[in-house]
Amino acid sequence: MHLQDKKILVTGADGFIGSHLTEELVRKGCAVRAFVYYNSFNSCGWLDHSEEHIRNQLDIFAGDVRDPHGVRKAMQECDIVFHLAALISIPYSYHSPDTYIDTNVKGTLNILQAARDLEVKKVIHTSTSEVYGTARFVPITEDHPLQGQSPYSASKIGADQIALSFYHAFSLPVTIVRPFNTYGPRQSVRAVIPSIFVQIAKGQRTIRLGALHPTRDFNYIQDTVLGFIAAAESDQSVGEVINIGSNFEISIGETARLIAEIEGIDLEIEEEQARLRPETSEVQRLWADNGKARNLLGWQPQFGGLDGFRKGLVKTGEWFKNPENLKFYSSSYHL
Repeated sequence: MHLQDKKILVTGADGFIGSHLTEELVRKGCAVRAFVYYNSFNSCGWLDHSEEHIRNQLDIFAGDVRDPHGVRKAMQECDIVFHLAALISIPYSYHSPDTYIDTNVKGTLNILQAARDLEVKKVIHTSTSEVYGTARFVPITEDHPLQGQSPYSASKIGADQIALSFYHAFSLPVTIVRPFNTYGPRQSVRAVIPSIFVQIAKGQRTIRLGALHPTRDFNYIQDTVLGFIAAAESDQSVGEVINIGSNFEISIGETARLIAEIEGIDLEIEEEQARLRPETSEVQRLWADNGKARNLLGWQPQFGGLDGFRKGLVKTGEWFKNPENLKFYSSSYHL
């Protein structure tokens, strides 16, 4: 399926991954409607900082995915929907799980019901590697058991299953993209890599992190975005769940040491209570098997392996060190 002649809706377009995806779709010549979270500041999130020629081509729709009527209006005349809108902070899900069900599960249901009624040609639903929980085997394939180790991951499992049910029950053309730990410019400091860079950029040499031993499969934003687009373009992706990951595993502690090496500084690391998950809720190991994405979509990471990770960290660090970008961040931790 060629995207250039299609009307595309991106939910969560104001967020980290959503804004990068929205911009790339515009660059590809697509007609994009950007669904952003309505707020009294009239802000479009990170899209406010997109290049002017990109902003001028966007059809902005402010709303809330929890509202089925607004969702239906936003999806009118759209051929393809990239559904990224979600609550994603794991610590916040511990004390406010109800809002995760409303946004992540009910919001996804609203998208699917409208897509079915409006005969949308394809829905790309965003999952997360957190649905796998701590790896029972590595690398993790799409057949790995799902484990809800936090209210956030449980809500995403629910959303994924609702999406698959609409494929099986109603033949709705749904694809589930399951990104592993995406990083890069614009990411929130709730995530470890931005937290490290922001603390360093603000002159701190003793940085505060959570558990250092868990491993992650970090995926640079450019690779994640191209994975979403490849999934939308592929006719073979319908009804499939597809990992988007680098197939490279590294611990949080090793990541911090690698960033210190890149920056040419010595770091001391302190454990911060606010970043620690309950013991059995911590996902200890994530490592993606990306063979399905390679074979089905023809996608492969451009920032894979240790060398690719280093390259992605350099690009990320350059962005965070820019004073015009750094001003949006506080080194204090927020849920």
